[in-house]
Amino acid sequence: MASWNSIRLQVVSNVFGWIAFFSWSISNYPQVILNFQRKSVVGLNFDFAVLNFTKQLLYVVYNASMCFSSTVQKQYRKKYGPDEMLPVAANDLAFAMHAALVTGFTLFQITIYDRGNQKVPKISIAIVLVFYLTAAICVFIAIPKHSWFWLVSCFNTMQVVMTVIKYVPQAFFNFQRKSTSGFSIGNVLLDLLGGIANCIQMGMQSIDQGSFGNFLGNLGKTLLSLVTLFFDVVFIVQHYVLYPSKKACSEVNAELPGDIEENYEKKVDQSC
Repeated sequence: MASWNSIRLQVVSNVFGWIAFFSWSISNYPQVILNFQRKSVVGLNFDFAVLNFTKQLLYVVYNASMCFSSTVQKQYRKKYGPDEMLPVAANDLAFAMHAALVTGFTLFQITIYDRGNQKVPKISIAIVLVFYLTAAICVFIAIPKHSWFWLVSCFNTMQVVMTVIKYVPQAFFNFQRKSTSGFSIGNVLLDLLGGIANCIQMGMQSIDQGSFGNFLGNLGKTLLSLVTLFFDVVFIVQHYVLYPSKKACSEVNAELPGDIEENYEKKVDQSC
């Protein structure tokens, strides 16, 4: 099994790996807390929530297989070389398992809190079913040849595709509403920090090994970071530049006369 050449780089990599873990893990809570405070999930796109949960499940399977399956590990080294370090760290598995639990709880909140006129579109349900069907087909293809690393790599690729898909509905939803109220910006900022820390962690391993094998061997993790960074920037621009919530609230209040404004202001403050 390959080992680190530099203790310093190993320490730096571990530090940024756990920074990514805590940032990405905590990033799920602002939305949960916001939903609880408002007793409402209006503003949270349900496509995003459903697809996010499915993505996290796929990521759990990939990371758990890479961490605990000796067969998958052997097939990985057979493809990328015996001297290559495994591209999955303990913090990756810990994050995936935690994220699956929290996103599952977010779906539970959707069932109990005020949804307004929002509902889970049939298209997101169809997308999830297609992904599960694809996963099942991959399993049947892998069984005869015992291609387990190929199988979990397929799951990893699917979770990256799901990551791209899950962000688009929320970004478009914000655009339609011309508002980001109900969608936690704290989630986005922590997500951004996690993505940056994740890239640095992988970079430290590449420098130490003098190889980009960890980027190519875990292409899903690499693409996950890049996609996350891109959409986080989009959400930040929407929240702070295009649709600043305070400005929107003040404009709404300015249009309301007297007692109506006073009564409505409380509702606006809660939603903003």
